[in-house]
Amino acid sequence: MFIRLPGKSPTSIQMASNGIALSADGKTLFYSPLSSRHLYRVSTALLRNPSLPESQLSADVTDLGEKGASDGLEADSEGRVYATDYEHNAIRVRATDGTWTTMVHDPRVLWPDTLSLASNGYLYFTSNQQERVPMMHGGTDLRKKPYSLFRIKAAALPARLGR
Repeated sequence: MFIRLPGKSPTSIQMASNGIALSADGKTLFYSPLSSRHLYRVSTALLRNPSLPESQLSADVTDLGEKGASDGLEADSEGRVYATDYEHNAIRVRATDGTWTTMVHDPRVLWPDTLSLASNGYLYFTSNQQERVPMMHGGTDLRKKPYSLFRIKAAALPARLGR
């Protein structure tokens, strides 16, 4: 993924965490930097401890492996993690055993983002067309309206914290 501005050499986009989700019990934070293809997890108890040395917090971070290129994450009540897949116009699901499957794949799903699992059992997400913005095409805006909000029936309900 590159920024392509008129008169300048392409530069790689560098971003911190963009995908973030909490487990159903609130004990685990899942995250992924936009410039990474991996999913990570860390204990929320450790994150809430301001006196914890950074080295101890870093030691708790677990690399859950390859998830593809994504920036949107969501977790459900059954322990699954949903991730956008902007390279393949798709949404993928990580089962509790660590396996990934494709939930939806469609050419209209242009850079899916902003996942939200609702109490009606649907997973909602947008198609933000990020790959078509002017900064990636020498100043030319390739986005096409109307922008889209999609929903697909999911196998679970949202994680409900504080109940």
